[in-house]
Amino acid sequence: MESLAIVVVNYGSSELLERNLVPLTRSLPAARVVVVDNFTSESERERVCALADTEGWLTVLPASNTGFGVGVNAGVHRAQQSGAGAFLLLNPDATIAADQVGVLLERVRTHPLTLVSPRIVRSDGSVWFDGADLYLDDGRIRATRRRNEFRSARFEPWLSGACLLLSDQLWSRVGGFSEEYFLYWEDVDFSYRVERAGGVTEVCRDAVAVHDEGGTQQAVVQGHGSPKSEAYYYYNIRNRLLFGARHLRSDDLRRWRRASLPIAWEVLLHGGRRQFLRSLRPLLAGGRGVRDGLTIARRELRARAE
Repeated sequence: MESLAIVVVNYGSSELLERNLVPLTRSLPAARVVVVDNFTSESERERVCALADTEGWLTVLPASNTGFGVGVNAGVHRAQQSGAGAFLLLNPDATIAADQVGVLLERVRTHPLTLVSPRIVRSDGSVWFDGADLYLDDGRIRATRRRNEFRSARFEPWLSGACLLLSDQLWSRVGGFSEEYFLYWEDVDFSYRVERAGGVTEVCRDAVAVHDEGGTQQAVVQGHGSPKSEAYYYYNIRNRLLFGARHLRSDDLRRWRRASLPIAWEVLLHGGRRQFLRSLRPLLAGGRGVRDGLTIARRELRARAE
């Protein structure tokens, strides 16, 4: 584990760091740990710094909330400076046992161009993530286990950024996370670019991590019905078309654009119908996401035509 760095982007989650990250890092004393604390408040910053001092973690301390992709890139850069050769990217709301990290690390050591994720389960053992596919005809996301239902569809596999392990070789080849997304879809984009750079995305089903249901606002890929934040709706809806503008052929991007409203409604329903009885804010956030996503797609298509 002496070449491994654990990189965590924190946003108001110092309690989760204490609950999830401390036991892991104490069980892996040879691993480096980098915590990027996207700023929320002075008191949260103080708690994170105190915890890092106690546990011997390295920190990166932005003056503002820089977003997830920027935070990951900053954390990996700090880990590279410390001499790390492999990176475990871990959300504050996820935890994984040391022996399971060993399984992932061995896979990457054997196949250094592999981006690998464990199966991720909830605390009750139900599946939270075990692989997902992005369907290129319309931009919908479905669990890998549903492939038999859509045998003729074109899709791209992707891995959740909640828990990923990869080599410095692969990271440097791909060039890190895109910093355009701010929140959500960075992992879809990164997985796509891994495959285009000659790497492989893989769910290692011999390793398991646990997702903390009471944790951060990271997207739940499988399982809906819990209220989501406005940021969840806005960025999931907007960034779908940002991804399309960056990676799709023009005809595919046009199809994604036409499907924007029904897919936006599907994203909003991730939080259940009852939320709309309490507030119109989810609908407004979704509407802004559609508007801004369509603007990105329209500008890209116009630029290609010129």
